[in-house]
Amino acid sequence: MATNHPFQGKVLDSTQLMLGEGPSFDPISKRIGWLNIIGKELHELDPASGEKTVTSLPFMASVVAAIDSERQLLGTEDGLFIRNRSTGELSLHVDFEPNKPGNRSNDGRVHQSGALWIGTMGKKADDGAGAIYHVAKGVVTTLFDAISIPNAICFSPDGATAYFVDTNVNRLMKVALDPATGLPTGAPSIFLDRSEDEGGIDGAVCDAEGNIWNARWGEGAIDRYDPTGRHTDHYELPASKTTCPAFFAASADRLLVTSACEGLEDDEIKANPMHGATFDLGITVKGRLDGIYKL
Repeated sequence: MATNHPFQGKVLDSTQLMLGEGPSFDPISKRIGWLNIIGKELHELDPASGEKTVTSLPFMASVVAAIDSERQLLGTEDGLFIRNRSTGELSLHVDFEPNKPGNRSNDGRVHQSGALWIGTMGKKADDGAGAIYHVAKGVVTTLFDAISIPNAICFSPDGATAYFVDTNVNRLMKVALDPATGLPTGAPSIFLDRSEDEGGIDGAVCDAEGNIWNARWGEGAIDRYDPTGRHTDHYELPASKTTCPAFFAASADRLLVTSACEGLEDDEIKANPMHGATFDLGITVKGRLDGIYKL
């Protein structure tokens, strides 16, 4: 049985986001980036100084990743865009779903090879409307189709295994990869089955020891699983709609968690100012710095 840990962390940012998602630590700027998907905003925070910026976007975005000191990659409802860090100028890199205007991007992460895995879903969470794609230097490969809510995309420390989930199904999958490309070399299999449990398997990260840290949508928690799938720890958070974790700090030894207000009544949101906030879990972890997308 997993060890339960009451929340002993702190609030990194108290802004109540309708759908806070896609956090990552930029190893170049040393800033945390995350998205308010429904609010069409990019939030960035320097954890050392506390300086924060919020950038309005012309579309819903769910993923932000570093390219170099001048540019970032944004995963959006209209495709992948390159953003100039200083001017904010946006240019289309590739549209991975040009014929699906009813979809938007959701969970995604950069593999150690420099390729991006990114999932899509219907804007109304339509059954089977989405997919998971591999994008390398602008070349798009469809990996898995008929996905309703793609989440938990993360990679083992050696880059040889990927994890992902359709939150509607709630079975965390694993698949062997070519570490040099981030492309699957076989069929996925079930790593963890929580289809009969409360709450949804949402965003996840894999640490330097192969442990998986997973946000539980609707449960206000982060669950930790060892590389065999054993549930070792359950960390409580003061927001019920926890969405995605990310390692941060220069040594990647801390864990942040985004959350959302989506699906909550107005009185629930007002009663708990922690709903939609972004948290530091308050523990030391053996994390890994986020990948850099290679153009």
